[in-house]
Amino acid sequence: MIARKPYKLEVFLSEEYLDIGAAEFIIDCAKNAIASKGKFTISLSGGRTPQKLFELLAQPQYENQIDWKNTYIFWGDERCVSLDDERNNAFQAKTILLDKVNIPEFNINRIPVDLPPVAAASNYERKLNDFFGDDPAQFDLILLGLGENGHTASLFPGTNVIEDTSAGIRNVYVEEEKMFRITMTAPLINEAHVILFLVTGKEKAEILNKVLKESQESKKYPAQLISPENGKLYWFADSEAASCCVLP
Repeated sequence: MIARKPYKLEVFLSEEYLDIGAAEFIIDCAKNAIASKGKFTISLSGGRTPQKLFELLAQPQYENQIDWKNTYIFWGDERCVSLDDERNNAFQAKTILLDKVNIPEFNINRIPVDLPPVAAASNYERKLNDFFGDDPAQFDLILLGLGENGHTASLFPGTNVIEDTSAGIRNVYVEEEKMFRITMTAPLINEAHVILFLVTGKEKAEILNKVLKESQESKKYPAQLISPENGKLYWFADSEAASCCVLP
């Protein structure tokens, strides 16, 4: 049996409290990173779960606590739809958060899904390599969500990308959605200093329990591939999402 590396599960009374906790967590990560090395690198997630969090971070009491000029935004995955499509993760984050804070446009690094999938993936990987230079592509913080089928980022069950053992950016066709996506590989995600899963809602309760409880040996759920070698892994769940988990 493959032992799971330590992680911390924090359960919040409601989604509202989770968003507040996540906002404060991001602010602390940003302050610590900027204090130690002058910049903060964060990879955002998409979907419904982080929308309220993004709204919160755009509010003055939170916005003013982040040094946006030294904050650099990336994304862990993206749908291959037009750049102004509502399903585009970056478009969502820009509309809700980034267009409302004082962050330089240069600091926002969108996945170029206006290119064909193969080109989009290679272009974004090159952008990461150029940004980090000779240093490893280690993000200060990566935000992730959890799908009801156990996927995270665009690491879906049954796709070749979940078998990829190298750190990089890949294009992947997701049959159940009839769509190409661009995603970080699990090894790239696992290089991050801090990884934070955000999980909310009763519909995620069963899969959250399975992902956290079951052995990683079978690699049944892609989210189980996320296990940083040297970083820290956190799971933030509201009480509904954690309702099937056995808590200490």
